[in-house]
Amino acid sequence: MCRLSAIISDSYFSPMENIMALETMKEGHDGSGLGLVLRDLGGEFENLKEFPILSGICSEEGLKTMDEYMVSLGFKTKYLWDPEINETGSGIRSRGFYFARAYEYPDWAEAAGEKVKFDLLAQTRLDLREMGMEDESITVFSFWPDLITLKEVGDPLDVGIFFGLEQKSLLAKNILAQGRQNTNYAINLYACHPFFLEGYSTMTNGENTAFIPIREFLTGRGLPGYVGYRSDSEVFCHILHYMRKQLGFPLKYYKDVITPLFDREMTERTDRKAIELIKRVLRPLTIDGPNCVIGTDIDGTIFMVQDAKKLRPGVVGGVPGKYALMSEVCGVDAVIPERDRSKDVFPMKYDMVMINKDAKEIKIWNQKNGSMSTVN
Repeated sequence: MCRLSAIISDSYFSPMENIMALETMKEGHDGSGLGLVLRDLGGEFENLKEFPILSGICSEEGLKTMDEYMVSLGFKTKYLWDPEINETGSGIRSRGFYFARAYEYPDWAEAAGEKVKFDLLAQTRLDLREMGMEDESITVFSFWPDLITLKEVGDPLDVGIFFGLEQKSLLAKNILAQGRQNTNYAINLYACHPFFLEGYSTMTNGENTAFIPIREFLTGRGLPGYVGYRSDSEVFCHILHYMRKQLGFPLKYYKDVITPLFDREMTERTDRKAIELIKRVLRPLTIDGPNCVIGTDIDGTIFMVQDAKKLRPGVVGGVPGKYALMSEVCGVDAVIPERDRSKDVFPMKYDMVMINKDAKEIKIWNQKNGSMSTVN
């Protein structure tokens, strides 16, 4: 099993808080990788929120190729975060040039609508990924405004020190972090959670045994972005993207897509006809766990959901203004020890926990009866 550590707050904090929470859950990950997705950025990026940020790693030759391509598209560098890599004692060897680079949009796109800009960012990321795939000269994780992705193989604490994150050069209000336990796939940076696609992110603890039919359904849509799949868990992010962006469903229907109710369980839902149709049309997207999924919607809402088997741990707790979504209670204790533990939420098979960007309260949507409750 892997371990998941997500924090959402109304003030900026360091990703080292997520990493220290992973450290308390160390028996659940084997140090084979750390992935971070930071959004709603502070620190060096606080005044750059409208500029898209390209996150990744490249070799010296890859850097030259990337720069030439970005210039050809008309992107202009606005700001560069270039971490002072610390290899001492970490056992991690640098792969080359690690970067989070904010760009100004090409002149022709400045006055364009959001859709045009977002399509440009998505295609540019895919193009760069393809350019560097064969020789691993360019590895690109995300290209999006107000969002940075970092990934590296190694123990999470060592990776944090490797990037110098204890210096608090990077801050955010919403951070997903996963400490990986390598199981079915080779250790590969693209296989390291969290996964990202056009503003949506997810990470998973578990095994997606329905991976093949889900992948075939998604790739059969003919939409850009549904590529890669170095991990069976990457489809959770793409399902979120598909049902939110392509179909326009409310976030709560993510639960009905990945874990539809039995017909006999739908009697309490006032939208029964809708979820019956979803179940019939999107049946290939039904997961077969065990899985605990934590994700972030494009608007900054963070959520946790379990599959019907409920065989992977998950807990949500905190105080108004700061909440933690973790694999284990000790992870929440590490981040928010002063909370009322009696209000901790342990999502069960019908539950979907959601916390809005303002981090004021926990919302619990019950799939079986279609009700919403709150904890604050």
